[in-house]
Amino acid sequence: MKLSELAGGVPLGVSADIDIAGITADSRAVKPGYLFAALPGTKVDGAQFIPAALAAGAVAILAAADAPVPDGVAVIRDAQPRRRLAQMAATFYPRQPDTLAAVTGTNGKTSVASFLYQIWREQGLRAASVGTLGVHVDGETRPLRHTTPEPVELHRILDGLSGEGVTHTALEASSHGLAQHRLDGVRLSAAAFTNISRDHLDYHPDFESYFAAKMRLFADVLPEGAPAVIDIDRPEGARVAALAKARGREVWTVGREGAAVRVSDPRPEGFGQRVDFSFEGANYSVTLPLAGSFQGSNAAIAAGLALATGSAPDVVFPALETLQGARGRMELAGQAPSGGGIFIDYAHTPDALESALRALRPFARGQVAVVFGCGGERDTGKRAEMGAIAQQLAERVYVTDDNPRGEDAAMIRQEILRAAPGARDIADRRAAIAAAIAELGRDDVLLIAGKGHETGQIVKGHTYPFSDMEAVQKVLDGFARAETPPV
Repeated sequence: MKLSELAGGVPLGVSADIDIAGITADSRAVKPGYLFAALPGTKVDGAQFIPAALAAGAVAILAAADAPVPDGVAVIRDAQPRRRLAQMAATFYPRQPDTLAAVTGTNGKTSVASFLYQIWREQGLRAASVGTLGVHVDGETRPLRHTTPEPVELHRILDGLSGEGVTHTALEASSHGLAQHRLDGVRLSAAAFTNISRDHLDYHPDFESYFAAKMRLFADVLPEGAPAVIDIDRPEGARVAALAKARGREVWTVGREGAAVRVSDPRPEGFGQRVDFSFEGANYSVTLPLAGSFQGSNAAIAAGLALATGSAPDVVFPALETLQGARGRMELAGQAPSGGGIFIDYAHTPDALESALRALRPFARGQVAVVFGCGGERDTGKRAEMGAIAQQLAERVYVTDDNPRGEDAAMIRQEILRAAPGARDIADRRAAIAAAIAELGRDDVLLIAGKGHETGQIVKGHTYPFSDMEAVQKVLDGFARAETPPV
């Protein structure tokens, strides 16, 4: 591709148009003929890598207005180089699936994207989802490093999916991704809001900055006139709906007070629930094979997105009965020898932990137990909040290590325990899980919260293999072997 096509005109000082073989913001990935995007970062300024990129064969540079670039080098300067990079990536990788829906919010993004993907597949559509758990397409999972990939990677993925014949794709839109313009250039058909609560305040200066980053999806990225599906029951739902409407988006509200998709209060059935939905005057009673009232909300948002992008209601609502929960999202991991249910959830914020514990309460005729910790080098203020929530909503609380990273793990646990004085302090996560399962009664329910789908534990710069699901299975296998009489 010619530089003029990529940049919308040949940069000043360039005597001849240049062929661009690729684009990257990683100087280590530069190859001959590449354009290197020297992006300013929170810790490192990409401009310092311009010499290395040129030495590796870069023939053009995208940089901020004041970045030092050697004379004679083709340079595109932009006050918002991250946004410009996303636009260039969309030009370099021009193909995208016909229908693209993005989901933002603190909790529920992964579940909604997964549910929408499953609803589309149930209709026989070539569908994919892109997010925390990777790229799902045709039953295959391809790994990703970020919930919302960097723009060059994201547009390469979308171009590739379109080339494979994928017509429908669900995307998770993280606050980091929106703040860093990673989704700019994506031709969205619809977008959705799940909820918002305290999270990522180690990155965003305050809650309002975090909220503003999320709202970029509706204010800037979603085209005018496109549908915005919003859970109106959430505290900030009305605020989001007002913003989307003011920006000219078509607002679809879902929930108990939803104008587009109305949802009844769920009624537990085993480890699932029955939920009644209404849409355009018709009622649909659905047996949802998922635990937790918030999963009913997630299913309603996914249904709203499917309907808003052209799917028929007599196909969408029956498809909800076939949904499988996303990995590590209120996932039934098994039953203790006593019969008590064991659930794994990614809940790592105060709001998510509260929602998960409240959601499991109807399934416990006995007590609710919870195993959780908090990550190191992240928002420290939520530790005491989560401790207090666990103490209030669970009869038995086991405080353990999450991903302490570079912090003192014992100090993290102490910050939680100060707000949960009745909790047990068990540093080793495997031991905490084993103790909780061993003490689980027949009518009890156990929530193992915080890590969800993760398969590693980060301690002092090292990632050690660890999976909550595998830990649960080893404990249950141990009980099974102990109960099997010798032959």
